[in-house]
Amino acid sequence: LISALLSLWNDRGGRKIERLTCSSCHYKLKDDDDYVVTHIKLSSVCKDFDQDPSTHPTAGPLFMQRSRSDVRNCKEKRRSQINLQEKAPLKKSNSCSTIYLDDSTVSQPNLRCTIKCVTLAIYYHIRDRGGQQRTIDIFDERLHPLSKEPPEMRDPDHRTIYRFVRTLFNAAQLSAECAIITLVYLERLLTYAEMDISPCSWRRVVLGAVLLASKVWDDQAVWNVDYCQILKEITVEDMNELERQFLELLQFNINVPASVYAKYYFDLRTLADHNELAFPSEPLSKERAQKLEAMSRVCEDKLGELHRNGFKKWSSLDNVNNVSVRRSTAILS
Repeated sequence: LISALLSLWNDRGGRKIERLTCSSCHYKLKDDDDYVVTHIKLSSVCKDFDQDPSTHPTAGPLFMQRSRSDVRNCKEKRRSQINLQEKAPLKKSNSCSTIYLDDSTVSQPNLRCTIKCVTLAIYYHIRDRGGQQRTIDIFDERLHPLSKEPPEMRDPDHRTIYRFVRTLFNAAQLSAECAIITLVYLERLLTYAEMDISPCSWRRVVLGAVLLASKVWDDQAVWNVDYCQILKEITVEDMNELERQFLELLQFNINVPASVYAKYYFDLRTLADHNELAFPSEPLSKERAQKLEAMSRVCEDKLGELHRNGFKKWSSLDNVNNVSVRRSTAILS
């Protein structure tokens, strides 16, 4: 693709491009007398979108890669505990007809558990960011403080991140789906801007992602001035500038396909299982059973309509050899 663009540019009579490298995003233009070296961003050409987990449904999320070492340690710890146990623990079986289900689904996740999983993913992003601390000024709390206290230079623990995100979601009354979209935008920012989350920038990065996700996902969006009432030291102008630069760094790509959303949901559940963050199970209530029955009835009605439109439940064996598309035959005697 790059070679084709180079040849097309040179054939159209533009200044000749002598060399182009995607790794450094530099190009060299040749004039009659001198050389001019210019730095440009070729994000639309150089970036391999198939490797971007926030846009491609088969690419693994970044937080799963950064939590790999902890997942491996948890598995080894479980194996060692199994070997140390002389007898299997007693398990109390349910002797009645009660059915236990967790109330988290891909369309309606559990808010508290989802926030815990999302903040755990953010914790891994901060902890395993690598040696370099690539950051951008708009996210640096040393330049744009959120409180009167100086920013922490140590890595925050999971509980600190959870309290900050839970405060935002409770005050703004945001949904659990918005938390998943927040994580998608956060990882898209890390990929597009090629930056890291550091102890002095993680709160503003999370705030920008929550701000954008609440406006894109929720029907009743929260105004920027509402966040100023939650975080007393921030101004509306600062919130507007944070939102503007966040959008520019995302290249205004705020689309989240359903397949990407579902991938992040199930990977967050996998992360919760590896870290023993169990989703609470509750007995199946009468109201929940009626909802499940209503949903099943809708599926049955759709299937019945499909049968009435030409898909038969039965077929005669008289012309079985003449049928081009055969189903598995069954003879009842």
